[in-house]
Amino acid sequence: MIHSARSAFRSISALVATLATLSLPAGAADRDRIEAFLTTTGFDVALESIALASASAPQMLGIDPDGFGSDWTRLTEEVFDTEDMHETAVSILEQTLSDDALNHAVEFYASDLGQRLVEAENESHMIEDDDTKQLEGQEIVSGLVQEGSKRVESLKRMNTAIDASGTALRALQEIQVRFLLAASASGVIDLQLSADELRQMMQQNEIGMRQALQLSALAGAAYTYQGFSDDEVIAYAEALEEPLMQEVYELLNAIQYEIMAMKFEVLAVRMADLHPAQDI
Repeated sequence: MIHSARSAFRSISALVATLATLSLPAGAADRDRIEAFLTTTGFDVALESIALASASAPQMLGIDPDGFGSDWTRLTEEVFDTEDMHETAVSILEQTLSDDALNHAVEFYASDLGQRLVEAENESHMIEDDDTKQLEGQEIVSGLVQEGSKRVESLKRMNTAIDASGTALRALQEIQVRFLLAASASGVIDLQLSADELRQMMQQNEIGMRQALQLSALAGAAYTYQGFSDDEVIAYAEALEEPLMQEVYELLNAIQYEIMAMKFEVLAVRMADLHPAQDI
């Protein structure tokens, strides 16, 4: 339903503001229907995959992850509690997801093609070795390019539809800023840059980061949808471009990114109990 949390990170504050200003839609979906929506679309599994993103946390701080031992596993399981993340998502969707958008998404994902897509996406989300998935995806893309296949453009079209408002890059930057600031405030690192300086530094590298994200998303899509025909990939891209589906994805992207940011902030604070302070 949504790209892996590790592959795809407007800014988080803007996303939260968007959610906060949304009034309760007429005919907003109730909790039971939202629970069914999460299962049918596979977003429940996408939420669970957020925990896998915690593996990158020590490297972001310049810390050797092997130094944490079993405490790291215990900590990440506590912070990235799947029931807590699920409850947060349901609570937000109760207030923001309209019946029309819910029905539209469920109708597509409950179809034969939709359920096959969800199955493939769920499996892809929960692969722990993301490097291997990326390498295999890159090889698939290289083969398609050599063949002169139009499938690459269809995969790009799909990825563009999933992140139509361009949230991924800004979200990744803001998650990193919030994580680093929280780690500095809790004494895990000695951060020599202010929040504004951090954001400015990231903006200077924005072109490279955007290209890297696009290539990562392309490789991920090539891997995830390798079992689908070209016509099915095009059909999925067209479905994702529908206005109501765009409404759904804007909400789901915002929810996933904010949950990631909140959890990484908590993780930064809790890491102070696991490792002595280091300079960065």
